[in-house]
Amino acid sequence: MTFRAHVLGSAAGGGLPQWNCGCENCNLARAGTIPAQTQSSLALSANGTEWAVLNASPDIRDQMLKAPPLHPSDLRKSPLRSVLLTNGDIDHIAGLLTLREQQAFTLFATPEIHRVLAENPIFNALHPDFVKRVSIELGCEVEIAPGLTAQLFPVPGKVPLYLEGAEVQTDLEGEQTVGVHLRAGDKNAFYIPGCAAMRDTLAARLDGADAVFFDGTLWQDDEMVRAGLSQKTGRRMGHMSMSGPDGSIAAFEDIKIAKKVFVHMNNTNPVFRPMSEERKAVEAAGWIIAQDGMELEI
Repeated sequence: MTFRAHVLGSAAGGGLPQWNCGCENCNLARAGTIPAQTQSSLALSANGTEWAVLNASPDIRDQMLKAPPLHPSDLRKSPLRSVLLTNGDIDHIAGLLTLREQQAFTLFATPEIHRVLAENPIFNALHPDFVKRVSIELGCEVEIAPGLTAQLFPVPGKVPLYLEGAEVQTDLEGEQTVGVHLRAGDKNAFYIPGCAAMRDTLAARLDGADAVFFDGTLWQDDEMVRAGLSQKTGRRMGHMSMSGPDGSIAAFEDIKIAKKVFVHMNNTNPVFRPMSEERKAVEAAGWIIAQDGMELEI
């Protein structure tokens, strides 16, 4: 049995181009020299007709418009069966407000992420007569679309920016940042769009997977600092970088995975440029750079 993964959006928060950014990548995307990319989201289906969406990007309306498998099949009848959230970041929850149009689906998240939503009354626009909110405890497996199950597990990360206090721990492990283990028949995949570090336990969990969609936010830790765009490093934002001895490419060298796909890439990441040396290095290491609209069989 195979199941399908459709990349709705491959970029990190702000997308490519970011509205207020004049970096090289953003200017190339505006000029049409490299493809523009929307904010991170992934759709999956075990039967090709009923879909689960992982993270509701602010761009979800346009993403679904460009994804024929997610088009309505009748009046107010959508193939969308559920939305599952991996954290409470704005670029992963803001799209929920677009899905408020009296459409029935199930909203899955950890109790902590549901608490964050419940404390903001704007999300009451998701009327409970249509949107059922279901908490998933870590380690429990639930069906998120027919024939497709998900199990959540903690990965190192941090709370969303808007919830940060004076002290920020960037490698917390709990309900605020999770990975998703997906199963359909005898196939299994992982979706981890945010991860601050590779632990031995995580490496062991991923070993033998048919596919892993993994955090590709930055090429190098001080990328945004070098570009003059921010004083924050990747570590400060709670993300591993692709390159370097502590980067994800090195961390995955000894983990057996059939397909390795980078998702959630920042607008500054040089791997968005097809002919860049960084892109060539990523592909030489056996990785796929996700692109909006890309579909993979698992």
